[in-house]
Amino acid sequence: MADKSDLKTWVVDALEATGGTSTIVEVARHIWDHHEQELRRSGDLFFTWQYDMRWAATALRKEGKMGSGWTLLK
Repeated sequence: MADKSDLKTWVVDALEATGGTSTIVEVARHIWDHHEQELRRSGDLFFTWQYDMRWAATALRKEGKMGSGWTLLK
């Protein structure tokens, strides 16, 4: 079952799949397209995953892995 911490990995995966830069909508679409079933089985996360995706991006920025916007740092 997926949890909030999985979203950091999924955000990075989505950004890598788009060459390192994307929009929030493209990241959300990528996560949904690749993890829909996991999200559906994740309990409350199913209802909060898009908010939690933003939390994951903030955490990645604090770790120096993402720049401003939806850009992956190398």
